[in-house]
Amino acid sequence: MNVPRTLTLSCPQRPGIVHAVSSFLFSHGCDIVEHQQFDDRTSGKLYSRTAFSGETCISDLEAEFAPVAAEYGMEFSLAGERPTRILVMVSKMGHCLNDLVFRWRSGSLGGEIVAVVSNHEDLRPMAEAAGLPFHHVPVTAATKPRAEARLLELVGEHEADLVVLARYMQVLSDDACRSLHGRAINIHHSFLPGFKGAKPYHQAFDRGVKLVGATAHYVTPDLDEGPIIEQEVIRIDHTHDPVALATVGRDAEALALSRAVKWHCQQRVLLNGHSTVVFR
Repeated sequence: MNVPRTLTLSCPQRPGIVHAVSSFLFSHGCDIVEHQQFDDRTSGKLYSRTAFSGETCISDLEAEFAPVAAEYGMEFSLAGERPTRILVMVSKMGHCLNDLVFRWRSGSLGGEIVAVVSNHEDLRPMAEAAGLPFHHVPVTAATKPRAEARLLELVGEHEADLVVLARYMQVLSDDACRSLHGRAINIHHSFLPGFKGAKPYHQAFDRGVKLVGATAHYVTPDLDEGPIIEQEVIRIDHTHDPVALATVGRDAEALALSRAVKWHCQQRVLLNGHSTVVFR
């Protein structure tokens, strides 16, 4: 997989930032192939993503860019040594996993799926058919702390950079959310918090909803309220019964989640407080 080299950063806005970045990369034999930036007038901060080509080791670039970053008060990240390694978590519904696996195997996901973790056995055949290690980690109220400890162990064992909750129907504890801050993505349907419970599509049908959607966001201790990365909306009408609504909803979930994962893997998503900057 061809992994683009990227420099992402955020810092207080001031003159000379772009010049400092471009001069640094030029002086190290790098060629800029894409540059995007956003000046947040509300916070007074600049966010940027610069993709570049070059032969210098990423770790060397990090060390030598540090003085530039310190001068401008930058928080920065350099990437490009390897594809983003993805650990996918699932329960019983396989539409998001199936979509992610297809995009990964076709080379369009932007990262590399390295393992699947589930609290049920239902999706083992799908994972193993794709050649992926499948780890069954059951969760009950009594075993939840031990199960989450095992999850974090698996993240380390597989050297996963990103955890994707692909319709994983368990709520992560505050401690687990903090451990995975900025590197765990969840997906949920658009009916939350309005239509809660086991049959949200039946509730939506009864209310005559006209839009079905899904939200992909970073995981935080505030359930389903993390910084939003991507949303998908599909218009429906009175002809959609609950089964048809659920089908449309699954499509929306798969689309929103795959885009969010791809953009994260390509270093296109920067956290901006409770929000995000997404360089598409």
